[in-house]
Amino acid sequence: MLDFEKRKRDHIDISLSAQSQSGVPAGFERVEMIHEALPDLNFSDINIQTSTLGLPVSSPFFVSSMTLGHMGSEALNSIIASVCEERNILMAVGSQRRQLTDPTAAQECRRLRKEFPRLKLLGNIGLSQLIQSSTEEITELIHSLAAQGLIIHTNPLQECIQPEGTPQFRGGKDALERICQSLDVPVILKETGCGFSLKTLESLRHSGLSAVDISGRGGTHWGRVETERAGKDSVQALAGQTFRDWGISTVESTHQAAQLYLPFEVWSSGGVRSGLDGAKLIAMGAHMVGIARPVLQEALRGKEFLQKFFDVLDYELKVAMFCSGVDAISRLRTERVWKWI
Repeated sequence: MLDFEKRKRDHIDISLSAQSQSGVPAGFERVEMIHEALPDLNFSDINIQTSTLGLPVSSPFFVSSMTLGHMGSEALNSIIASVCEERNILMAVGSQRRQLTDPTAAQECRRLRKEFPRLKLLGNIGLSQLIQSSTEEITELIHSLAAQGLIIHTNPLQECIQPEGTPQFRGGKDALERICQSLDVPVILKETGCGFSLKTLESLRHSGLSAVDISGRGGTHWGRVETERAGKDSVQALAGQTFRDWGISTVESTHQAAQLYLPFEVWSSGGVRSGLDGAKLIAMGAHMVGIARPVLQEALRGKEFLQKFFDVLDYELKVAMFCSGVDAISRLRTERVWKWI
């Protein structure tokens, strides 16, 4: 278990470093909101409340999956959970993989839920682990958190470069359909920074998923993270240099997903650093917008810093909406208030 904890601590430390960030932009510089000089609104009219997975939330921003199951993660998640519960925003935990082999690992999740009973929580497990696990084992992960949904993360590049990686994905789509049919909570499929292609999104149309988080290239790049972890002259590290900017950008993947009129919600994450970034993604069709690295940075500074971060994030989103002439998230998503530049 020491190797597991070290890997998770490495992930946190490296993800905060500059070299973990994609060398190719997320694409926000290609999108411009169309300014409305005469908005028929008062700023106080702007309402960013929305709903997802049948749950009312105060904002379309959610905390994307980050950390769980190592020394230090419990205190960090407690800060994040406290802010999310107070603000009524959705929080996704890091991978629950350790619970599949360590019966004591579920205690952290149970304590988190006990401390924050009103928190809207999403569980999380990797696709390669899902393929090898029974429905009962996955159900237990959800129960340990009393989670309102389950994220399945798909990370083929990361698993290829990670020294301890498990790049076994054969049967993944069948496993997704099985778990969607078996669980009584919504299932969300999430990439980890490489995005989704049109072909892959179309192939998920009849999967039973409730949402797909495209998690595109532009923010923390897990191929880069694992390259830093691999031995300097290892095959994985050398290959990692070749694939350090692999993936489909957040903006491109979000735009493609929105064109398909899919039967599930489209969530977007990957390189989101401001409320304006979020506004652009929602205007392009995203239902929810995920943020990870900035949340981690502020949570490490303290709860008051994380609260201030979300205050600014929400305010920037409201300014973008006001100056685009829309007063509700539904209007931001459906009215053409953006253009390519």
